[in-house]
Amino acid sequence: MVCEARSPAAGSSRASNFIKASCSATKYPAICIQSLAAYAPSIKQSPRQLAQTALSVSVDRAKSTQAFVSKMKKFTGLKKREYEAIKDCIEEMSDSVDRLGRSFQELKRVGEAKGQDFSWHVSNVQTWVSAALTDENTCVDGFAGRGMDGKVKASIRGRVINVAQVTSNALSLVNQFASKQY
Repeated sequence: MVCEARSPAAGSSRASNFIKASCSATKYPAICIQSLAAYAPSIKQSPRQLAQTALSVSVDRAKSTQAFVSKMKKFTGLKKREYEAIKDCIEEMSDSVDRLGRSFQELKRVGEAKGQDFSWHVSNVQTWVSAALTDENTCVDGFAGRGMDGKVKASIRGRVINVAQVTSNALSLVNQFASKQY
């Protein structure tokens, strides 16, 4: 009788492959894999845990970016237009953090919900994550135009675009989770 032992590495490898396969359907697969690979042991092969983790990563990045943008407001020598764009961006990022946090909590509530309850919770998550993505894009739009070229724009824009990419991927993974439940 041959007994097959399952090593932790085999489980981790399956989880990594699950993440790669799931991320391949997102808009930014490389960023998706990079941001979620470290969580493979807790994600295992669970579409729900993958979506939950993706939202958590998005919340963390949005909070970090919000703090960064807030610090940029304190820079001396900002042009009035830069200062106003930063102020608006702080508000947009605050809204994004709030919506993503609510989405994270709502996805937790899905639990064993079935039918209309499940649909209602998932619909809330999809709506709030989409709104967070709009907030992030609105922040970036505030730095449009030639008068805004410079280091302030580049540093904020790069960080907010990364948050938007991670958020877009989270929405895609929530949608994948939802489609497997219907």
